Amino acid sequence: MRLYLLRHAIAGERDAEKYPDDGQRPLTKAGTEKMIKIAQALSKMDVKIDLILSSPLLRARETAEIARKQLSLKKDCLILVDQLAPLGEPSQLISEIQTKYIRERLLLVGHEPDLSNLISLLLSGATALPVTMKKGGICCLSIDQLAAGKCATLEWLINPGQMLSR
Repeated sequence: MRLYLLRHAIAGERDAEKYPDDGQRPLTKAGTEKMIKIAQALSKMDVKIDLILSSPLLRARETAEIARKQLSLKKDCLILVDQLAPLGEPSQLISEIQTKYIRERLLLVGHEPDLSNLISLLLSGATALPVTMKKGGICCLSIDQLAAGKCATLEWLINPGQMLSR
């Protein structure tokens, strides 16, 4: 399986008055524009996705929706998963994927530091491996058998600046 992990694009600044519910913080106009270009670059790289799982938080949902449209996927190919929200439990996410969402090419859209911790867990068996996902950054892992431990090979990790220069 190919597991792609995408950090949400640039969102509005945290502001308790403007966004009393941080989960409702949207992408900025610049974040939306950059994410469209990033998703277009993925399409040009011939990245194929069978299913997108996204955090339910607005900024991640908007990022996932942009990716879905640019990668020409149907609406039902985007599913919101609570375990991709901040502080989601990686082992529960992996278990949910194993039981409901195993696909040949799966895209996860979420947040930091959770995505980096998940990448570290899948590459090394622990969350101590230093990995940094910039906003709009994407990682591709190759996995024979998904497990909550060392099971993946890093294919590539691309920051948004590299994607935007394509």
